[in-house]
Amino acid sequence: MSSVTSQDKRSGPSLVSADGSSHPPAPPRTTPTAAQKELGSALQWMRMEMVQEFNRRLRRKSSADRRARELGNRMIKRKAALAMSAAVMAASPGMVDLDRASYSVSVATNPYDVRMPAFTLTASEAMKEALAEEEGVRLTVYRDVAGYPTVGVGHLVTPEDNLKVGDRISYERALALLEGDLKTAEEGVRNLVGDLALYQNEFDALVDLVYNVGSGNVSERESPRLNKAIAERDYQGIADELNYHHAGGSVANGLVFRSERRAAIFQEAAYSDPRPAHMSVSGNIRT
Repeated sequence: MSSVTSQDKRSGPSLVSADGSSHPPAPPRTTPTAAQKELGSALQWMRMEMVQEFNRRLRRKSSADRRARELGNRMIKRKAALAMSAAVMAASPGMVDLDRASYSVSVATNPYDVRMPAFTLTASEAMKEALAEEEGVRLTVYRDVAGYPTVGVGHLVTPEDNLKVGDRISYERALALLEGDLKTAEEGVRNLVGDLALYQNEFDALVDLVYNVGSGNVSERESPRLNKAIAERDYQGIADELNYHHAGGSVANGLVFRSERRAAIFQEAAYSDPRPAHMSVSGNIRT
């Protein structure tokens, strides 16, 4: 059982909703009427449509970023070719530079095949899409279960955002807010793992953990077993500590599936949603 507590990123009382996300409020648990079931299905459909549209825009943006990275990779390969030519002309001394250039090509083009220092990694496109699916996408500022203004992919509104409850933002701004929050989560992972090398998928899974529960809840005090596994470079031990099932003192189905997904990302680079197709993100069976 994971040593991660059930508190979220604000380090106060548990604010994680039953659907497994950090912010969106969960409705009271009452026996729904037929009309309420129909409304719930409509809202679920709207949620899925918004997530899909968000992820389509995310992919377009990532595609442009990828082209820029590919241009950079071509430059690295060109340098490797030049190093090879130099090695042929200068014999063995140049081979050292060739090896370094080849390694640079490898880590730049195969982040899932080479474990790299965490400071060189950022969340992948697949992880961003998974986060949107898990957290949901809200374009109108609302108050979460603790009363905090929230918008986008579980973004906690700050004074700098110049937003108030009821304001509406664009998908593009939601993307920008996600990128900013991810930078915070990525830095949290780097502080957590130190010099431990990670595959891209391992880094992504830890980003999801920190994004969901907050840096304070993966500290040595709150998550001693996780930190012990990291210190011992025990990757299986780290995977065993990615479970996070409780919200408000009880097991939340959404968190169970999110934890399964997180573990699958860490161990197998499998980013797909483990929920059956007929099950909602909250763990309820769709009718």
